[in-house]
Amino acid sequence: MPTPSILFVCLGNICRSPLAEGAMRDAARKAGVPLKTDSAGTGSWHIGDPPDRRAQAEAARHGVDISNLRGRQVTEQDFRDFDHIIAMDRQNLNNLRKLDPGDGKAKLSLMLDHVPGKSGQSVVDPYDGGASAFESTWRDVSAGVQALLVKLGCSGR
Repeated sequence: MPTPSILFVCLGNICRSPLAEGAMRDAARKAGVPLKTDSAGTGSWHIGDPPDRRAQAEAARHGVDISNLRGRQVTEQDFRDFDHIIAMDRQNLNNLRKLDPGDGKAKLSLMLDHVPGKSGQSVVDPYDGGASAFESTWRDVSAGVQALLVKLGCSGR
């Protein structure tokens, strides 16, 4: 079976999507599952920037280091390179649909579509909030990651 590949996407690629990428890398490592992961933003404001310091702090509270990640913008090639492109909210999912060149393999979805009872819901953007907002975002992306591993048939190999 080929290694599944997942791209997590938010607006600026400094809060939600790097948290999701970090959570997925950690969960896949703990489960002994090979997985290709990355994160990107639909906007270009934070290209080359590290994740927000509050996102880094929240990930670190859970033993996950995301400090080496750098913001980048979604490209058309991503639709060809990744099996799944997972948006953190409806706005970014709509942006992804507009960016989709139509010749890729990526399946588009919302992060919380994979969590039973949360389909169609968005991961709240914590950027304008405090530590509790980042805590809430971590809970959402962690739930999404665990559900994704199960859906991909990757949990507990």
